[in-house]
Amino acid sequence: MMERSYVTAMRLPHGGSKAKPDMVAVYPITPQSSLAEYVAQFVADGVIEADLMDVEGEHSVLSVLQGACLAGARTYTATCGQGLAFMFEPYFRTPPLRLPIVMSLVTRDGITPQCVWGGQQDAMTVKEVGWIQMYCETNQEILDTIIMAYRVAEDRNVMLPVNVCHDGNYQSYGVEQVLLPDQEMVNGFLGEKNTNWHVALDPEKPMGVDPLTGGAGGVGPSRFVRYRKGTCNGMQNALDVISAAHDEWAALTGRQYAPLVEEYLLDDADYAIITIGGMTGAGKDAVDEMRLAGENVGLIKIKTFRPFPQAALLDAVSKVGAVGVIDRAVNFGWGCGAGIPGSFRGSLPDGKKDSGRQFYRGPGRRRYYHQ
Repeated sequence: MMERSYVTAMRLPHGGSKAKPDMVAVYPITPQSSLAEYVAQFVADGVIEADLMDVEGEHSVLSVLQGACLAGARTYTATCGQGLAFMFEPYFRTPPLRLPIVMSLVTRDGITPQCVWGGQQDAMTVKEVGWIQMYCETNQEILDTIIMAYRVAEDRNVMLPVNVCHDGNYQSYGVEQVLLPDQEMVNGFLGEKNTNWHVALDPEKPMGVDPLTGGAGGVGPSRFVRYRKGTCNGMQNALDVISAAHDEWAALTGRQYAPLVEEYLLDDADYAIITIGGMTGAGKDAVDEMRLAGENVGLIKIKTFRPFPQAALLDAVSKVGAVGVIDRAVNFGWGCGAGIPGSFRGSLPDGKKDSGRQFYRGPGRRRYYHQ
């Protein structure tokens, strides 16, 4: 039985092997704090053979990891809420630098009013920055997804940072039994790290990293557009790489997760709810209860939210007449609905745009119930 923050820390690819992180930098912030404590303890005890950077805040956390990644290191960090806000400048810069950093995002609601409890406001606020986002339902899925995240991030056709998102408080302090995979199997699954083949800090081969690009003439504008297209292409390539990583991980461990979108009791359903993250367990319980009451209802779980799994989601939605989208964040510019309804409605064909309803549930650790 393991607290989720312990599991998250424990499943950093660790040990004296090629699959371990070389550098970890984590600054504690509720409800991520225990994860930072466990990581520091594991480094001190030699469980994780990595350099632990003791920095003064989240902006420095991601800044030093960018330098480490450019120098060829495999890196890890975790944050949430105001910590994510503080590191936004380097966070915004990481995807176009094509740095495969893995970060646990222990999601929470925003500030103000003062709130450190559960929600997904932080993750949904930064969803368009260029980080891959995968949301986890259980302790075991958190553990396994962090390992798969390195495989996805470091793929040459992707080369983008990954957020492994799990709900603060509900999941970060939860206790659940998990199975720990064999370290040698993890090493083989991840293979050789190669984080800086495209751009490197190397005194033997000096180069300009992220010079001023663009301008009014010359090759600058076209080069800037090419960089942007490359990042967009990497994000779309990630859909296939995420699916392949999940399939291979399932073959190794017997644990199969839907890589993009999970369909739960959907084949004969008349309507369904769409969930993301830790709320999915309660959603499945609600579906089971309604099935016993004679209602043909199903559930669609979004695992990968960025890149948006449009084809997989449309295929799932096409099986039902209507859906209800459950959100744990708001988009103030759109009245209430956050990332899920906006992305979902934008992907629907015209005839289906009115087939969905939105529900805002669980902010600030307000409970959500089956009914």
